[in-house]
Amino acid sequence: MVVLKSVDELLNFRANLNGSVGFVPTMGALHDGHMSLIKRAVSENENVIVSVFVNPTQFLPGEDLAKYPRREEADIKICELCGAAAIFMPEANELYFDDEPLVLAPARLAGILEGKTRPGHFDGVLRVLTKLFNLVKPNNVYMGKKDAQQLIIVQNMVKTMFMPLNIVPCEIIRESDGLALSSRNAYLSEEEKCNALRISRSLFNASNLIKSGELDTKKIKEKMLGTLEPLQVNYVAVVDRNFKELSAVELGNTIILVAAYVGKTRLIDNLWV
Repeated sequence: MVVLKSVDELLNFRANLNGSVGFVPTMGALHDGHMSLIKRAVSENENVIVSVFVNPTQFLPGEDLAKYPRREEADIKICELCGAAAIFMPEANELYFDDEPLVLAPARLAGILEGKTRPGHFDGVLRVLTKLFNLVKPNNVYMGKKDAQQLIIVQNMVKTMFMPLNIVPCEIIRESDGLALSSRNAYLSEEEKCNALRISRSLFNASNLIKSGELDTKKIKEKMLGTLEPLQVNYVAVVDRNFKELSAVELGNTIILVAAYVGKTRLIDNLWV
């Protein structure tokens, strides 16, 4: 496996590849969830490139950019063990310039939920992914369903900007107790990890309600909020695949989303119904 630190190194590497290219964009601190993306990419492509870049443009002032977990050596080893052909680990000055066109996420998709809480976040996500997609020129890009709103917004960009690549949504990976894997879980104390289970539990309760025939989203959200107490809840939402709010669950077309603070750590999770 090759470690690439500069844009020139990446371009030279990419120019010499034959066959399909799978791409897994990450911010590092790789865990089993990332590994599942890389392994799937390896199984479906002749070459796989993983990027590790803590992207400053998607962090708001006061967020955890400075303390976001960074484990460069471990990330390199994980990518190698998973069978990636290369890992791209640039500094910000390799990707960003003082004067450059900006990419703005569509207001309807990006102005709600995560985007309402973190205005400008999705602009930064699309900005860096546009650059990475142009550099890597992947056939397939592997992204997790845990960042559901991000996934839908990226799919929209690929479609509307006629980008010649395929976004592959991948299932959420959980610990045995149900907690969705996240690099930010590293911030949690043992007590906070126990409290964090209220998030996944609220989604599992919603799933059980739906299986029993309850489709009224107001009743489902009320049940979820009860399960989430005493966490500080940012939002509980039930939307369709286009992120339009629903009054009744539509089987096969619904996403239930939660964002809540566990101590000072903000966690997100969701369930695709």
